[in-house]
Amino acid sequence: MNYLSAQNRKGNLFVFLILSFVFLGIAPSAVSQTKSPVLQYVVSMPNTENHYFHVELYCSGWQEETIDFKMPNWMPGYYQLMNYSKMVENFTAKVDNKNLAVKKLNENSWQIKTSKNKPFTLSYDVKADKQFVANSYLDASHAYIIPNSLFVYINEHLNTPVSVKIEGIKKGFKIATGLEPIAGKTNEFIAPDFDVLYDCPLLIGDLEELPSFKVNGIEHRFIGYKIGDFDKVKFIDNLKKVVESAVAIIGDIPYKQYTFIGIGPRQGGIEHLNNTTVSFDGSDLDKPEAMNRMMSFLAHEYFHHYNVKRIRPFELGPFDYDKGSKTNLLWVSEGLSVYYEYLIVKRAGLVNEQTLFQNLESGINAFENSPGRAFQSLTQASFETWSDGPFGKQGENVDKSISYYEKGPAVGLVLDFAIRKATQNQKSLDDVMRFLYWEYYKKMQRGFTDAEFQESCEKMAGCSLKNVFEYVYTTKPIDYNNYLKYADLELKEDLDPVSKNRKFSFQILQSSTDDQRKVLRSWLEK
Repeated sequence: MNYLSAQNRKGNLFVFLILSFVFLGIAPSAVSQTKSPVLQYVVSMPNTENHYFHVELYCSGWQEETIDFKMPNWMPGYYQLMNYSKMVENFTAKVDNKNLAVKKLNENSWQIKTSKNKPFTLSYDVKADKQFVANSYLDASHAYIIPNSLFVYINEHLNTPVSVKIEGIKKGFKIATGLEPIAGKTNEFIAPDFDVLYDCPLLIGDLEELPSFKVNGIEHRFIGYKIGDFDKVKFIDNLKKVVESAVAIIGDIPYKQYTFIGIGPRQGGIEHLNNTTVSFDGSDLDKPEAMNRMMSFLAHEYFHHYNVKRIRPFELGPFDYDKGSKTNLLWVSEGLSVYYEYLIVKRAGLVNEQTLFQNLESGINAFENSPGRAFQSLTQASFETWSDGPFGKQGENVDKSISYYEKGPAVGLVLDFAIRKATQNQKSLDDVMRFLYWEYYKKMQRGFTDAEFQESCEKMAGCSLKNVFEYVYTTKPIDYNNYLKYADLELKEDLDPVSKNRKFSFQILQSSTDDQRKVLRSWLEK
């Protein structure tokens, strides 16, 4: 199920060769002679009532006599330090059934001293009692595994292939994950490296899978835990339209299969290369507004497999699982994904232009009424999310920051129309996203820098966009109408009589020209 880069495909072949020794029963000494390290995780759930996973890690083929194991402090996609090691208990190591010396180096690091080339085993428990998309959770009815919170790594061996086996699963339970299953094995999976391992959560339980659908010949699935009663035929039909609309923007599907994984209500959502884990409750989907919100949410998380997982800031890969990977460009990764979720559902024919305007208005109104707009730029909000949170500072400093989820799509709107205006509507922000995908991800196989993102936008526009990027790097007020009028639109400002806040709403101009109407139709894809 995994999409793998060319480099990872080589790693995948390599792991099959290594694992073939292990699973065919060849002696550990024979494996060690290859001088290729092997890591095999086994997860069991003997203590569901107290929410504990038990993890064992079988290690062989190691040349080092001293090895430092670390638990990640965060997971990519959720830009906060989670300190997963605080949930680890009873950390031990054994060789030949004898205890090895374990030294705690710091909160998330353990040092093991072992004999060179001698297989050994780590063992530890992980408390999982908090239900959230970025936390592992376990009870008697289901399990949700965030690999970053369960599986330790060795800093110098993040590119080492790894296998995972899940034991003790109740009869009838299924596993939903983006990990590659091991042929001929039950509940066993492989990953070519730790980046892929950490990118693939696992949901285990009495799961319901809806009929899959294909887009450009590629299978897409929806599977979840207690998803509820709703019109599932209509839901899947809408979801297919969302995927088709998003794929049309980039023009490529870079995975072998994609899975939407519903983990339960009120738990957020995080994107991955070939799957997304999302908060899901289908009980209200018979209401049009609830269906619209859900499709927007799923469009956002799905589009992330392009915009952040592949079209990514330079800093977001290789990841620093210890300290976090800070970037100025979350306004692109998250803010522009908000902008595109609104466009995707509109272009998919699931909402009308009034709903599109209302979606955009909600973010603009929130941003324009935030005192923080005079104190923090978009790049600062992106970089400081690790301390401020994704929605800005809280408490006594709540008025000193902004959310890139609110200003990001507003700047995306302006940037889109600036490019359209400069090119007589021959180019748009869509062309920028395609260029970043094909040039940086596909061709260069890396992320882009702050300067390269602006250069890419200006390449599409054929001129300087310095004035627009002032809205990114400074707190300069956004002149929306300077760009919107090109498409027969204006953003009207009123005063809300109740809240006394400024209230912005989209209006279609009455004195429009044929050219303006053509741009509007192009943007709306009428």
